[in-house]
Amino acid sequence: MRTGEKMEDKSYIERLMEFGLTRQEAGIYGCLISEGKTTGYEVAKQLGISRSNAYNSLASMTEKGAAYLVEEGTTKKYVSVPLDEFCRNRIRRLEESQRWLKKHMPSEKDHVEGYITIEGSSNILDKIRNLLAKAEERVYISCTRNYLLLFVDELESLIRAKKKVVIVTDQPVNFRNARVYMGNNRGMQIGVITDSRYVLTGEYGEGSINTCLYSGQKNFVELYKSALSNEIKLLAIREENMQ
Repeated sequence: MRTGEKMEDKSYIERLMEFGLTRQEAGIYGCLISEGKTTGYEVAKQLGISRSNAYNSLASMTEKGAAYLVEEGTTKKYVSVPLDEFCRNRIRRLEESQRWLKKHMPSEKDHVEGYITIEGSSNILDKIRNLLAKAEERVYISCTRNYLLLFVDELESLIRAKKKVVIVTDQPVNFRNARVYMGNNRGMQIGVITDSRYVLTGEYGEGSINTCLYSGQKNFVELYKSALSNEIKLLAIREENMQ
């Protein structure tokens, strides 16, 4: 099997692309890791691409900090920047850009919270994690246990900060100092309330349409909060009767 074929793993390639590499550059990066110090000609041969594409991509990768150029006499060879170093450098630059943008961004226009549709599993996860990170006092989360495990770090951080965490799920979970209620199978449904101000609710998971509704509208928040509170009351009564 050729090196290019070995490294053309979808998840590996796509993870590298998140750090600013194109698909072809990500494949070349894998080639450099596997082969070590390599010429553009050898890269082109390994990956089955034209030499001009290989050399153009390698030049771009040196600019992006993913590869080093090594000159040995009249021969130009390339070597990969160590993965940890490459990732740290990209993250540091992004953080610097974030600070610059926050300092120079135009004034944000005030707007009334509406209803926002969030689509895509990664976008939904990002929104939930951001909601949990910004929670000031309390969080209510309702989902199946497998989904709950995606937010262990965020929930434990809230608990350590002595913020109220209430969990409604369908299988036993161990979160010390959080109130956990066991209900029916949650399926693909997921819901989050933070500080009685924001709600995200909808469907998430493999085979689902991965669409959630997010809002800070008071009426919608109160409606969802009331429905979840009623379920919690019923589950609390059931727990008492089982004791």
